[in-house]
Amino acid sequence: MFRSMRRSRQALSQKECEPLLNKATSGVLALSGDEGYPYALPISFVYDEGKLYFHSAKSGHKIDAIKKEPKASFCIIDQDTIVPEKYTTYFRSVIAFGKLSIIEDELEKYAAIDKLARKYAPNDTIENRCNEIQREWQPLCMLVMDIEHLSGKEAIELVRQKSKENM
Repeated sequence: MFRSMRRSRQALSQKECEPLLNKATSGVLALSGDEGYPYALPISFVYDEGKLYFHSAKSGHKIDAIKKEPKASFCIIDQDTIVPEKYTTYFRSVIAFGKLSIIEDELEKYAAIDKLARKYAPNDTIENRCNEIQREWQPLCMLVMDIEHLSGKEAIELVRQKSKENM
């Protein structure tokens, strides 16, 4: 169902992709928007056990798009070092494909926003985190993407560098 990577030597394994998703602070969520136009938006997220979690308002373009078509992709760029003398970049990125849904269960919704809060404010107190979540609870919508396909890729120069390091 999903295309195989044309330059498979540059592919990252799932084991290599997961730490990159854990490290990244934002990515681009791509949805099917109005009138057939793609709708891609920068968004913060948290990755946990094969799922991506996003926060949202309860209404708007993103929610309308998800209700119309839950299939989506999400990408992060881990590295993008410009190498002007070689007219290239040394990049590393990950793309996830899956279906998005709105979390309806209150306990699951709380667990999802708690994961997100812990990622972005890891040193905050439990009390402050709980207060902040409660303050924003009413307008909060949490989304989950069940990942169906995960793929990562890095520049051939980074592949070669890893090969040298492993020798």
